[in-house]
Amino acid sequence: MTDRYESPLSSRYASLYMLELFSSDTRYRTWRRLWAALAEEEMKLGLPITQEQVDELRAHIEDIDYECVRQREKEVRHDVMAHIYAYGKVAPSAAGIIHLGATSCYVTDNADLILYRDALRYIRGGIQAVLKNLAGFAERYKDLPTLGYTHYQPAQLVTVGKRATLWMQDFLSDLDEVDFALSQIRFLGCRGTTGTEASFLELFDGDEDRIDRMNRALAGDFGFSACFDVCGQTYPRKTDSRILNALSSIAQSCYRMANDIRLLQHDRQIEEPFEENQIGSSAMAYKRNPMRCERICSLSRYLMADAANAPMTASVQWLERTLDDSANRRISMPEGFLCADAVLRLARNVTNGLVVNEAIIRRTADEYMPFIATENLLMEAVRRGGDRQALHEVIRKCSMAATAEMKRGGACDMLQRLAAEPAFGLSESEMKSILDPALYTGRCGKQVEAFLEKVCPLLDGADRGSDEIEI
Repeated sequence: MTDRYESPLSSRYASLYMLELFSSDTRYRTWRRLWAALAEEEMKLGLPITQEQVDELRAHIEDIDYECVRQREKEVRHDVMAHIYAYGKVAPSAAGIIHLGATSCYVTDNADLILYRDALRYIRGGIQAVLKNLAGFAERYKDLPTLGYTHYQPAQLVTVGKRATLWMQDFLSDLDEVDFALSQIRFLGCRGTTGTEASFLELFDGDEDRIDRMNRALAGDFGFSACFDVCGQTYPRKTDSRILNALSSIAQSCYRMANDIRLLQHDRQIEEPFEENQIGSSAMAYKRNPMRCERICSLSRYLMADAANAPMTASVQWLERTLDDSANRRISMPEGFLCADAVLRLARNVTNGLVVNEAIIRRTADEYMPFIATENLLMEAVRRGGDRQALHEVIRKCSMAATAEMKRGGACDMLQRLAAEPAFGLSESEMKSILDPALYTGRCGKQVEAFLEKVCPLLDGADRGSDEIEI
């Protein structure tokens, strides 16, 4: 509807997979799957529930009457009870045993844990896709010399591929964060109103073993190896904090990489993909703005800020629970995932189509080579009988003069100035012979090879996914 607000995360940025995962259909069908699983496990453990009732619940997982739910929630002001009511309407034989012994958090929290786990797995694939793109890029350009920067000022040479490994190392850290978050997610199970399982002690006539068996079975039904050891009414909200921290970490890495590319695109050294019919500016037709990297940075800032919601929520959980987490989590958690997904989709697109302008990179490196090579030139002049301290002063004075000339708009005349110094003892042609940029990149190529040898096995079989973005 064009007359209602729609989040840009859903209308412009996130993938279809993530939109479907956090859709109403997926969420409320998961609730029904949880109710059906609870009924089945209770039946297996001896409660008076029939197979026919379980079968009827399973047969009506997908046919949700949202209008019925809406009308009922308007009356009772309780979303879970409204869904129980609507479920019972289509599964009348089982209406009386739906939610038996449970509290609302059985469906709300367990469903969230299922969705978050599946979303993290998908996000993990997105990180691997970016890494796979960057691995190919790093291998291709591992030996291409380029000017390095510290403080965004010209420094010693590196290589284009070596710089890409710096981005990759950040993403590998994110992969570790996501894996840790996944490893720590547990199932809540069916634990009662304050986490004491008192309702099930009553249902199972005090048989604690059957309670444990029920919760282990429920966890297994939904792919979890264990439940949280203890809980209040909800699962620990520290889990949300850990998850959003991992997503924030991804945003930090994407921002850093995209910002580097924006700086390099300003110098025309490396550019993000630019399509044939793409318009860079409504007024300046010549523009090639790095809009995808800018969008990565923009969305990443939002995600890093969104991550502050979870620790604030976790810190104010009163005793066994309070409900001031609910409205916040309905927004901050899904949107955190949608935003992380959007950022990674853009990062995949950019890293799959980076344009390397080798001629400009070589020209920029050549311009600064006389300065970069001064230590080597000094050593050669010393070998020819010069005084090291005196030669250092010659280089210093010539460097300052050449820099001043460049700032006035002239060419770098560093070599000419050194050649004109009798004490230096080297001609301009002799100096040029040792200015090959490839001699000044240190171990960059070998570092890239060693790094990729370690990383690439982690990416074997990774599905890179689609690099296409809609807008």
